[in-house]
Amino acid sequence: MDMLAAVLYGPRDVRMERVPIPEPGRGEVLVRVGAATTCGTDAKVYVRGEHPKMITPPAIFGHEFSGTVDKVGPGGSKWKRGQRVVAANSAPCGRCFFCRKELPELCEDLLFMNGAYAQYALVPERIAETNLREIPESVPFEHASLAEPLACVVHGFEQIPVSADTTVAVNGAGPIGLFFLQLLKAAKARVIQSDSSPGRLDIARLLGADEVVNICGVGDQVSAVRGLTDGGRGADIAIEAVGIPEVWEKTVKMVRKGGLALLFGGCPSGTTFRLDTASLHYDELTVKGAFHHTPRAFRRALEMLSSGIVNAGAMITARFPLEKVADALQMILDHRGVKSAVIPPE
Repeated sequence: MDMLAAVLYGPRDVRMERVPIPEPGRGEVLVRVGAATTCGTDAKVYVRGEHPKMITPPAIFGHEFSGTVDKVGPGGSKWKRGQRVVAANSAPCGRCFFCRKELPELCEDLLFMNGAYAQYALVPERIAETNLREIPESVPFEHASLAEPLACVVHGFEQIPVSADTTVAVNGAGPIGLFFLQLLKAAKARVIQSDSSPGRLDIARLLGADEVVNICGVGDQVSAVRGLTDGGRGADIAIEAVGIPEVWEKTVKMVRKGGLALLFGGCPSGTTFRLDTASLHYDELTVKGAFHHTPRAFRRALEMLSSGIVNAGAMITARFPLEKVADALQMILDHRGVKSAVIPPE
């Protein structure tokens, strides 16, 4: 038997093809995809035609998905046909230097999976054991598919000290920035959100942003943000959720003395940014990076989606059939909407 799948052949070259339905091997789980969601990483893969760590064309791509267990390979008796599940896009080995240091996001043998933009996705044994979770009946597939990117934000959020009297500047109101906003508001923080998209800033207001800054409407974004803080001193914490070196620099400059800058957005390989040594030293700044997610963060993300701590419905701003996945990815490239749900045919 075969299935419909979006196969990436090269830069912006996605072809809808009939391909064999994968047969699960030992410990593997075949999932009939209920929904997949678009991601900035998938958009980059679409434009570049590959990803050095995750995908070599021709290959089915996409990595945020949920669905129903269809078939279980030998040794995978933990799972049963018909269970509603969501899978993370990776799993650590649990044995390497960094896993032993309880830093699984930095695993030296991190196993990635792709293949969400298809009618069926094959979950490798390690991911099935570590990062495949059952979805409550109350959670729609398209909402559950957000668990992986939310897990990345949960991991980043765990790196910062947030309380009810904390002022946080968030650079970017895309999916990651809006997830950060919701976790910050759940912690009672005051949030100043910046973006160039009026539509995304409207969603930020809906989700509770205390102040928004349209960077196209101010001459100096850093001054505009600092002007919204106590005495103009700067934010207690500033978060970069865009992935542009120049925005990394601005983010650090938004922080008050003794504050923290979390640089979350992944920048292109080989790029650098400037850091003022006097500010870092005399202002006692903390500059922190955060990468990927952990199994614990993935579990917590699904709990947040299930409990309503995170408004998943506000994050899905468009829906496309699988055959239109390239159009869904173009929305990201055009900075339109937030997340799109890609729905394969039944």
